[in-house]
Formats: sequence, C-alpha cells, structure tokens
Amino acid sequence: PPASQNNEQGSTLRDLLTTTAGKLRLGSTDAGIAFAPVYSTGTASGKSGRTMPNILDDIIASVVENKIPPNRAPKTNVKSETKSEIKDEPKDDKKCIQDDCSKQYSDIQYSWICDKHVLWLRDHKNSNNWKLFKECWKQGRPVLVSGMHKKMNFSLWKAESISLDFGNQQADILNCKDSIISNTNVKEFWDGFEDVSKRQKVKNGETALLKLKDWPSGEDFKAMMPARYEDLLKSLPLPEYCSPEGKLNLASHLPGFFVRPDLGPRLCSAYGVAATKDHDIGTTNLHIEVSDVVNILVYVGIAKGNGVLSKSGVLKKLEEEDLDDLLRKRLKDSSELPGALWHIYAGKDADKIREFLQKIAKEQGLEVLPEHDPIRDQSWYVNKKLRQRLFEEYGVKTCTVIQFLGDAIILPAGALHQV
Repeated sequence: PPASQNNEQGSTLRDLLTTTAGKLRLGSTDAGIAFAPVYSTGTASGKSGRTMPNILDDIIASVVENKIPPNRAPKTNVKSETKSEIKDEPKDDKKCIQDDCSKQYSDIQYSWICDKHVLWLRDHKNSNNWKLFKECWKQGRPVLVSGMHKKMNFSLWKAESISLDFGNQQADILNCKDSIISNTNVKEFWDGFEDVSKRQKVKNGETALLKLKDWPSGEDFKAMMPARYEDLLKSLPLPEYCSPEGKLNLASHLPGFFVRPDLGPRLCSAYGVAATKDHDIGTTNLHIEVSDVVNILVYVGIAKGNGVLSKSGVLKKLEEEDLDDLLRKRLKDSSELPGALWHIYAGKDADKIREFLQKIAKEQGLEVLPEHDPIRDQSWYVNKKLRQRLFEEYGVKTCTVIQFLGDAIILPAGALHQV
C-alpha cells in the first residue's frame, strides 16, 4: 500500500500485531481483535499482580520483536517498517546460498540447474540432503532428487504388472487432446501403453493421447495396492519432509478438525506424445497445486509401432528445448532414460501468465469469460512459440526440466507447471 495509507489496516501481519499491541497498551477497547479486554490495563505492582492484557502485550511484543513503550502509539509509517524488516534479511538469499554451499555442504552431492533456480540432489542416499533442501525450500524453489528407482522394486511398477493385477478395474481415462473423459476398463489403457497398435483411434485416424488420471488415489491407493504403497513410502526422497510420518511434513500432523488437501499418494499414468502427430500438447496442462508435491517417475515405457519416434528422434526433440547444460549432458548418458518434460514457473508470475493466456485467447477468437481462469481451468498447454512470447512480452522465463527414470521432482505449493 502507499506510504500514506493508514497502517491500522494491517498491510502485514507485523503491522497488525504492532497496532493491536499499541492499542491495548493505550487502554483502548476497540483493539480490532475478536473481543475487547475486560481487565484493567493499568500496571499492577509486584509480579503476581500482572493483568491479562499486559501478559498479552508481552506475547505480542515478543512476536513482533519490538516492545512498544506504554506512553507511545505504534509507528504508522509503512515505509520505515518495511525498511527495518529488510535489514533483518540477507540482501540476496539466492547468492548467499550458492556462495556458502560449497563450504557448508561439502558432504552433499548437488548441482544447480535452470539458471540456478532448481537444486539437483544427485545422491538420494545421503542422509544430510535435507539440510541443504531446507535452505532451498525456504525460498520456494523446486528441487530434483535423482536415483529413487534404485530403492524401489522395479517389477511392481511395470505396465504389464499393473495391468495383470488391476486390469478389470474401471477408471476415468482422459483424452489429452480434446479433454474428453470416458469411464472404461483399465486394461484397455495399459494394453496400449507400449503397443501403439492397441491404442484407441480418434475420428481422423490419429492415435489418442490418453491419461489415466489420479488412479488410484489416497486411501484407495493404500487399500488397492498395499505392496506398491509400502514400496513407494520406503523410497520417498527427503523422508523428513516427504514421508507422511516425517517430522517436517506439517500437513500430515495437522489436527483432525483441519480440512486437509488430498495428500495422496496417487498414480498418474499417461502415453507419451512421441506417437502423436501434434507435439504441442501435453498430458498435464498448466496448473497450480494447493499443496507441496513430490512426483517420482517410477516407470518409463518404450512405445513401439507405426509413427513412433525412435529413441534418437525423441532425444533430438528434447534437445530442441531450452535446456540447462547439465540436462543436455544427462541426455547423452546411455544409462539415463528420459520420460517426462516439465515446464515450471514461479508462483509470483501467476498473474502475468494469466493475463498473457487471456490475451492469447482473444487473439485466437476464443470467448474470455470473467469467471473463467485459464490456470484454474487447466485449459492451456503453453507450447514453445508461446513460451518465447511469454518471455519477450512479459519477462517470464520458463524453467525447463527433463525428468528421467527415478527422478523425484519436488514442487512448492503455488508453483505453476505443465508436463
């Protein structure tokens, strides 16, 4: 807000608490809190004579780290408050972390990718990974942990194994190109996972790009696939944060009266775009998750059949992306198997991206209704041409990550992404 604006509106939590503390000390009953003080605000003599509002004052003052003298109202200059807060923080967190890491975390194998926006933890077994992760997570940046598949029972996650065990189940299958959802037999999806000839065809004879969306999920996953559930849980990266029992996984420890988001786990399975003519579509459109997410690539199928790109063709397509040098190096490593292409954006860019997509929709003659949100509706996959325009016209840069077999991508809530 402008500097002239009354600070009592609580532009920050600090402002609100400071203002309330000042009013309580001044004896006001209109403190802007749930209920006004009922005890005298005068100071009693002796330790045992302290009254309720004075104790509350102490608590509030300790929270705002700034005792307010009883004879003075709180500051109302927003600018000065902002400056004092900035002084408490490092000038450039990003630079501080990268400067200090090599000395402080010399026992951890890691690299920075995507213009130093994403932390890549290269040794999933290192028990100290969480210490460096914590510093990165404070800044709301994505993290990649590789090699998780080495801890897993690989046979459990093969397409044929899942089809054999659960092929008779019914589930929603999404056609990614036209967003049509049909309820069908799971076996039909898995039969075509690596054999293009067994995939559904759309009206013009093209092969359908199908996705088995969030099946199974949450408690259903645990009940239906107990062996796979246990295998996944024991293989989670950074268990301090990602395990349901992790001491730093705060969402898992919320009291029962909180409404929690669906914390999963859920299985997301989709055909690759390698067998489609249109490579400008995705299996997951641009969207935001309401909670932090860890996504592990547990299996990569190699599709066979007419029209499918060869492995060298797939690599060539990926090399056309705006990739970090380290990711290009991984692509050339024959022991690595690429499976998914991610485009990630910082939450702070959401408004710019929303405005951009509405602008593109108008250019394409689409109706832009005020109640529709292109991000919430998950109606866009931002192709290469649009990603370039987004950077040129709005200054929003895309963070491009290739997810290889066994990679865990950990995203903070609010980060936009498409796959």
